[in-house]
Amino acid sequence: MTNDDPVTAAKAIVQSYLERSMVPDPEGAAAYLADDVVITFTGGRAFASAAGPTGFNAKRYAWVKKRLGRTDAVRDPVTGDVHVYNTGHLYGAWPDGTPFDGNRYLDCFVVRDGRIVSTDVWNDSAEILLARAGLAEAPL
Repeated sequence: MTNDDPVTAAKAIVQSYLERSMVPDPEGAAAYLADDVVITFTGGRAFASAAGPTGFNAKRYAWVKKRLGRTDAVRDPVTGDVHVYNTGHLYGAWPDGTPFDGNRYLDCFVVRDGRIVSTDVWNDSAEILLARAGLAEAPL
């Protein structure tokens, strides 16, 4: 495979976006996003720029980083879009300073014409917070 391969190129775009997002550098991350990007975070929160998730994370965590795991991608033969899936774990600290690690995440991206046009983000943060508050239905 070469860099001309759309799947390889899309994976590299997502990797660069994730690296910039975790600095955090929303302006640098924005370079990888389409102008009309839709970023949907946990709970269905929609953002139209890289600054949205950065602001959300600043409220939910004292700090947070991703331990990047596996990245898979597939090209849609009809649209030409490349769907990129990245999984791994979040680590950081909650607003009260309590550290955490091993918080699973899944990010799903659609890359079109060299730009990320959509992202869906899921993680275990809400479940962990429910457990910390004594509200989990079952042990984690």
